[in-house]
Amino acid sequence: MSEQTSIPADPELDPTASYATDQSVIRRLSGLLRATAGTRTSYAPATGQPIADLPISSADDVVAAVRVARKTQQSWRRVPLEERAAILLRYHDLVLDHRHELVDLIIRESGKARKQAFEELAHVALTARYYGRKAFELLEPRRKLGIFPVLTRAEERFVPKGVVGIISPWNYPLTMAISDGLPAILAGNTVVHKPDSQTPLTALRGIELLYEAGLPREAWLAVNGDGPTVGGALIQNADYICFTGSTKTGRLVAKQAGERLIGCSLELGGKNPMLVLRDADINRAAEGAVRACFANAGQLCVSMERLYVADQVYDAFVTAFVDRVKKLRLSAGTGWDVDMGSLISKAQLETVTRHVEDARAKGATVLAGGKPRPDIGPLFYEPTVLSGVTPAMECFDNETFGPVVSIYRFSDESEAIQRANEGEYGLNASVWTRDGRRGRAVAAQLMAGTVNVNEGYGATFGSIDTPMGGMRSSGLGRRQGVEGIRRYVEPQAIATQRLIPIAASHGLSEERFAELMTGALRVLKKIGRP
Repeated sequence: MSEQTSIPADPELDPTASYATDQSVIRRLSGLLRATAGTRTSYAPATGQPIADLPISSADDVVAAVRVARKTQQSWRRVPLEERAAILLRYHDLVLDHRHELVDLIIRESGKARKQAFEELAHVALTARYYGRKAFELLEPRRKLGIFPVLTRAEERFVPKGVVGIISPWNYPLTMAISDGLPAILAGNTVVHKPDSQTPLTALRGIELLYEAGLPREAWLAVNGDGPTVGGALIQNADYICFTGSTKTGRLVAKQAGERLIGCSLELGGKNPMLVLRDADINRAAEGAVRACFANAGQLCVSMERLYVADQVYDAFVTAFVDRVKKLRLSAGTGWDVDMGSLISKAQLETVTRHVEDARAKGATVLAGGKPRPDIGPLFYEPTVLSGVTPAMECFDNETFGPVVSIYRFSDESEAIQRANEGEYGLNASVWTRDGRRGRAVAAQLMAGTVNVNEGYGATFGSIDTPMGGMRSSGLGRRQGVEGIRRYVEPQAIATQRLIPIAASHGLSEERFAELMTGALRVLKKIGRP
């Protein structure tokens, strides 16, 4: 009897029987990694199809990458600011030129819907243009007031920190990978980057386009692997760390950075509240809430997980909101008609399922959704709306990071503000009202790093001139705006003293010098000098 041979699976019937990506592309992008510790297979979350076998980095690979980046930084910091800014502006155009390819890659690796994948691409382009145009305003030396007019010339300069370590997440694999690094390289730093091991290809293609824009290859190096090994080695060797991820991991990053006395910026978790005030436009608020809660299947640090709705509009809003949620189109497809895609992993699916089942078992009402959808794909879960959620339920104050939102009624705005501010987080919030001034007044009372009025997250997320980050357990530091680039530099003061010293001289006694200084200080105050 002849030896039995296995029959290859049919790719038309079994999506796991073939790779989801052209392997020549994989080989090209893999070549950008500093990695010598074996390989790991990544999978498309929407279908379970294998994407790539990618090389894994060791701690030694990270050390070697930082060494190369540090050497490169010495020459990169001397490149004129105008040339560095020009690279960002060329990158802006390249990202837009390659938008279809990038969006397809984001969808394949993250499982998100196309419309949310495009948000990433737009955010990268906005960031590149903003810092490319603002380079001189943000980084050129600036004159400061000296101790004495005319006699003291003081200025502030900005010195790059050196090698910036970026640890980026899977949920926004392009913009969270690239946008934090653009101001770092503009400021004269180099980057060693660890994208999440579930979505490395998107980051690598973004880095490759930076090379095409003119960035030296050794100025932005990539490593790949798990957090404890690769991320830990990066924290132990870089000069600054930019991390986006969970609050639990963020605490560890801050501790390790603190032990080395290096700086870090951390965008962490959130249990973000949305307030629908009594004068809100119901239809507009309901439509906005759908996007705010279920973009990227709720796997967005700034997405809404708590809705507080005024008594006067509660019933109408819930009806309009739930009706829209039930009509959302879930699909593993890649077209613009898909409203919500897949969760990223089995672990995320288990968390979502556990939170919903716990709430249901303890008396919450499921107004929409409430179950996984394996008929669509292995990691799909319906967009879910809960009412009657109490502090006894796991989803009450723990971040779900999935397509689950709890809805609450309130009768007094001060009560709603107090409830919105409860808990340890303070990342993002949203206020809905027909009165913009009133909305801003309520927003100013919310303990969150960003607050959007009549929008869920896009207004602050897309306004690159404004800082973005969290309060309390939602993080440290800010991305975007002035703060987004100043985190990567050390301010340096240089002051030149003319004619006379700031000390007793020319035969003056110390006592006489003190008297003259006293008089001078009084005069300077009288003429209005700060």
